[in-house]
Amino acid sequence: MLSPDIQEAARRSVLCWLATVDSVGQPNVSPKEIFAVLDVNHLVIANIASPTSVRNMVANPLVCVSFIDVWVQKGYKVVGRARNVRAQDPDFATWASPLLAQAGPRFPIHSVVVVEATAVEPIIAPSYRLYPDDTTEAAQVESALRTYGVRLAKPGA
Repeated sequence: MLSPDIQEAARRSVLCWLATVDSVGQPNVSPKEIFAVLDVNHLVIANIASPTSVRNMVANPLVCVSFIDVWVQKGYKVVGRARNVRAQDPDFATWASPLLAQAGPRFPIHSVVVVEATAVEPIIAPSYRLYPDDTTEAAQVESALRTYGVRLAKPGA
């Protein structure tokens, strides 16, 4: 389900957004900066400071995770069932392994949100659909560079 293209898109994304719902239906969306695609069925997200997300997952394990490459303005939405694997759980090291290097000593990982994907959909900026003849990834990158007021570094710089 989480194909190589989806895995590469996740690697290029700086943040993912975890959407949960509490026991009375109140939604919550929270940015997560330490996450990875573990295998073709699972995303893992570090719980560094996410008590609301974890509490909501206990009440309702259905979640949605979105990640987007801000330069090309494409990404994916992954829907699935989540569970919280605590640091003291026997399988914590297995789930946490791709996250520990990202976190380093600066961010303590209290637990790992393990999302088993049940559906995946692409996310693309509206320009790709509304103006397909004029919209390319290169044009989207140029637009984003202008919007953010940045320039790409020269190779080797």
